[in-house]
Amino acid sequence: MDYLVLSKAPLFSGMNLAEINQVVSVTPYRVRNYRAGTIIARTGDPVSAFMMVIDGMVKGEMVDFSGRVIKIEDISASGALAAAFIFGTRNKFPVNVVALTDTSLFLIEKIDFVRFLKSHDRLLTNFLDMISNRSQFLSEKIKFLNFKTIRGKFAQFILQLAGPDKSEIRLAMTQNELSEYFGVTRPSIARVVGEMEDEGIIITKGKTLRIIDKKRLMELTIE
Repeated sequence: MDYLVLSKAPLFSGMNLAEINQVVSVTPYRVRNYRAGTIIARTGDPVSAFMMVIDGMVKGEMVDFSGRVIKIEDISASGALAAAFIFGTRNKFPVNVVALTDTSLFLIEKIDFVRFLKSHDRLLTNFLDMISNRSQFLSEKIKFLNFKTIRGKFAQFILQLAGPDKSEIRLAMTQNELSEYFGVTRPSIARVVGEMEDEGIIITKGKTLRIIDKKRLMELTIE
C-alpha cells in the first residue's frame, strides 16, 4: 500500500506517514480494481465496508422512474463512497456508483473499521468531519434538485460557484456533463444558456462565464 496516497485523503488529515503506517499495517484491508464503465454498486446494495478511491474516478448517479439519469457527483482519488451510510439502520447505497475510469478502491470491512477508528483520535475526528460535510453537501443537493425550472437550477449552480465575491467563473463541466448533472437533455442546457445571454444576465466564452446581472440571476432561483 502506498501510504503517500492515503496521506492525501481527508480520513488521514493531520497524520504523518509513520502514523498512517502504524494504523493501516495492523488493520485488515483490501484493494479492489474496476475497469472503466463497471457498476461498482447499485442503489439499495448494502454498505458493509468503508470504501475510498485511491486511483481513478467514479460517479454517483440516480435513475428516476422515467429512466432519467441524474448525476449526483464525481468522486476522485481520496474520496469516500457512501461513508455516511456505513452506520445507522439503513446501510444501503443511495445511488448507483459507476467507474468513470479504471479505478482502485481501498476497503475496510465495517467491524474492522470500528476498531480502526478507535486506534487513533485523529481518525475518528476526521471521519466525523467527513460525514458532517457529506450531510451538508446532500442537503444542498436536495435543495438544488427541488428547483422547479432548469433556469432556476442553472442560476443556483452559477451563484454557488461564484460565491459572494466573484463575477467570473470557469465551468469545469461540458454541456453534456451539465445536462447529466441537472438530469435534463443537452439541448435544454444550451437553450437556457442562450436565453440568459440574450437577456443580458451572463456572457460565456468557451468555459468562462461572466455574471452581468447578479440581481436577475438571484431572481431566477425563486421562479
